Amino acid sequence: MSIDAETVCDLIRDVSARIIDPRFRSLHDHQIHQKKPGDFVTDADRQAEKELGAALTKHAGGVVVGEESAFADPTILDAVPGADLAWVIDPIDGTKNFVHGSVDHGVMLAQLIRGETVRAWIWQPQYGHMWCAERGAGVTCDGQAVTRDGSRIPVRAATTHEAYKIASPQVEWRMSKWCCAVDYPLICLGENDVTAYQHSHPWDHLPGALMVRELGGVVRTVDGAEYGPREMSGTLVVAADEDAYRVVAELLR
Repeated sequence: MSIDAETVCDLIRDVSARIIDPRFRSLHDHQIHQKKPGDFVTDADRQAEKELGAALTKHAGGVVVGEESAFADPTILDAVPGADLAWVIDPIDGTKNFVHGSVDHGVMLAQLIRGETVRAWIWQPQYGHMWCAERGAGVTCDGQAVTRDGSRIPVRAATTHEAYKIASPQVEWRMSKWCCAVDYPLICLGENDVTAYQHSHPWDHLPGALMVRELGGVVRTVDGAEYGPREMSGTLVVAADEDAYRVVAELLR
């Protein structure tokens, strides 16, 4: 079975409108949980992941892996690289932001065929923006094609990790948004040139990685390993182009 990109957009918006948005700034204490100290999950995360996954398999089939199901059973990630069709879901990216009432959260989805990300979606419900990408066909935001210019010096680099903010005349450090569903679009828009991450969970990075690469960017560890569907060790550098990657990777290496 196949499914067109706009139908996927509709499924994401529907789940968001029914499950996520009504709970924004309306969560009760019993709906908020911690997987470990500071790592939040809400009833909305769990329900949205379940319903979006069910809708995708009903329309298109495939293996579904979500952040919350992978937390409960990490071995389910093993099926993604070899699957003929796989869906990787982050039901609420930026859950900590969501819990604290910040608009910087979103729904992220990647479609993979035999380990290669072929399509991706990022829905930013409080901004009302739907980002889509298809391998070889570019990136759109709300149906309009997205382009960006190259990076500049100093490179505008964002991160949440203070230890990464090594002083350099070639880099202007700033805080990222604690949310890949916002950070990646900021690179696509040209507002940032780089974002540096400590972790590389596939639900956090597969959707945005396709978008950045479609616009001429790179997603690699500081040691030069290309990002793929498996979590990697080492700092991950998401860069608008090779020049920006080189500057920041050399600084962090």
